[in-house]
Amino acid sequence: MNRLRRSIPTRTRTRAPLALALPALLAVAFLLLPLIGILVRTSWGDLGSHLTTPGVVEALKLSLLVSFWALLLSLLLGVPLAWLLARVEFPGKAVIRSLVLLPMVLPPTVGGVALLLGFGRRGLLGPWLEDTFGITLPFHTSGAVVAATFVAMPFLVISLEGALGGLRRSYEETAASLGASPVRVFFTVTLPMVAPGLIAGAALTWARALGEFGATITFAGNLPGTTQTLPLQVYLLLQDQPEAATSLSLLLLAIAMAVLIALRGRWTGAPAARREAAPAGGAADPGPSTVPGPSTAPAPSAVPAPAAAADGQDRQDGPASADSARWPLHAEVTGFNRLTLDAEPGTTIAVVGENGAGKTTLLRALLGLTPRAHAELRLGDTEVTDLPPHKRQVAWVPQDGALFPHLSALANTSYGLRARGVPRAEARRTAREWLDRLGVGHLAHRKPAELSGGQAQRVALARALAARPRLLLLDEPLAALDQTTRVHVRHTLRRHLAGFGGVCLIVTHDPVEAVSLADRVLVLADGRALQDAPPAEVTRHPRSPWVARMLGRNAWAGTAGAEGIALDAGGRLVVADSLAVGSRTLAIIAPEAVSVHRERPGGSPRNSWPGTVREITAVGSRLRVLVTSAEAPDLVAEITPEAAAELKLADGAPVWTSVKATEITLVEL
Repeated sequence: MNRLRRSIPTRTRTRAPLALALPALLAVAFLLLPLIGILVRTSWGDLGSHLTTPGVVEALKLSLLVSFWALLLSLLLGVPLAWLLARVEFPGKAVIRSLVLLPMVLPPTVGGVALLLGFGRRGLLGPWLEDTFGITLPFHTSGAVVAATFVAMPFLVISLEGALGGLRRSYEETAASLGASPVRVFFTVTLPMVAPGLIAGAALTWARALGEFGATITFAGNLPGTTQTLPLQVYLLLQDQPEAATSLSLLLLAIAMAVLIALRGRWTGAPAARREAAPAGGAADPGPSTVPGPSTAPAPSAVPAPAAAADGQDRQDGPASADSARWPLHAEVTGFNRLTLDAEPGTTIAVVGENGAGKTTLLRALLGLTPRAHAELRLGDTEVTDLPPHKRQVAWVPQDGALFPHLSALANTSYGLRARGVPRAEARRTAREWLDRLGVGHLAHRKPAELSGGQAQRVALARALAARPRLLLLDEPLAALDQTTRVHVRHTLRRHLAGFGGVCLIVTHDPVEAVSLADRVLVLADGRALQDAPPAEVTRHPRSPWVARMLGRNAWAGTAGAEGIALDAGGRLVVADSLAVGSRTLAIIAPEAVSVHRERPGGSPRNSWPGTVREITAVGSRLRVLVTSAEAPDLVAEITPEAAAELKLADGAPVWTSVKATEITLVEL
């Protein structure tokens, strides 16, 4: 037991320096002493009689009435204002936020004077209110409500704005892509997810309105039964009955402390979020036994055949589309991305490229969600360029899935259908069919936090397909999955894309996904289409060094000369093919075409370089050796474990590498 206890890590305790600890203790004492004074000076024996006198009871009822009306007004006005400040960029936003904060730093009596000058009988708006509607705010209960709202609403706005700022926009954007209007997104996704911040802000707003004094007495006066709230009653009793005033102060103190203790410091209101940890049972999602899949993923160098050929049986066995309509794609994208995209129905396009190439920007342009790029988009015979995202019928699955954490898997999947007006029973029936097709029907009533990574991705895919989109956009949907789960989900995705009547774009960094799922591979670089071809063509002749390396090839860019290729990274390469002098080219060298020697090789290879082993990694049943050299770019060779043992390879070992001129493939740039 003692040994077990010693193995448990303990949190390091920080000892506060005396120069900081002493002022901190004085600050606590400064804040605590007045509260202790109330507790000590309270006449506990007379507490009941003090709190049940007719004047106190009447003031308490009025305070509750005023505070709850102030809370209602704060919710009606403050919630939209908080959303505007958190979600919309507009001129003068900093000024508006300062106006929201102003009542918190303004002396309450000054706030009351300002209210008189704005809403009083001689104020800017008061005469119009009285002449038009017969409303007189000063010295009326409604005036007390206005004063309490003025000083309390900032607490709600600040709390809710903080919660909205912490909410990932992918949830709202995904809901819009499923067909939900902005108002529906706000009430069905945004508000439920920021509920902790809303509740905390509402509690603070109510407590602040309940304790308001200065603005109320200045603007609404101190009329018994009309505007004399509990704080004003305390002020009056303090002059003639200080013991009763202390008892009422204790009541207000108890209410304020109860609110703060209930919130436990969560007044900034962090939004609900999906837990990262999977439930007991493992993070991997092996899927139902009816879903076949290879036991291990192929090595990057073992590139599978194109999806249309290799997966013909899967495509024939896939479920029929819920809608027989077909929607070809035509898009003219301008801005950061500059390309034209055409695709026939049923086409799956893998979008690849290095970070910053514009992959996600392309998807967001097609959704109409980014100012960085603009897409002139036509789906079938419908021009959707000028339509908002929720009317385009373009479904999006972001990398994290963005399942709504407050909804079950079934409610998530039926969300898009319900947003498009499908009756609840029919929407849930269709959603359950899609969950069953993707092998997660038995999880229909679980929340996203109760799903593993693979299960959540299947639900996200089912939700997108159930919405009957005309264009399906998948942003690295398998990136967060472990290798075993990725194989099963990839197989399921391939089967169900077969019955899709529109076009699917899938962003990926995985060469296996790009080649096995797609009919075409779109290679992006700096927002432009560097290559758009079938997977087999991209595999044989990649036009991008990044794609070549993604496919497991060595890729060296250079310029053709009279004696070979002058490499951009330094060195020269002798090739068998002849190129025009000065032309740009990409030399592709397969790792298995690289020979590794401990001594300088002789014979036919004319490309040989001395180097040093920097890394050895296992890829399936073979080893990949990274060799660095001062005379050539970094080179990856693929050899057998037996060859590595015979050569006695290890990190730091000096070696020679060689490549035959006939083993080099040139791609003109």
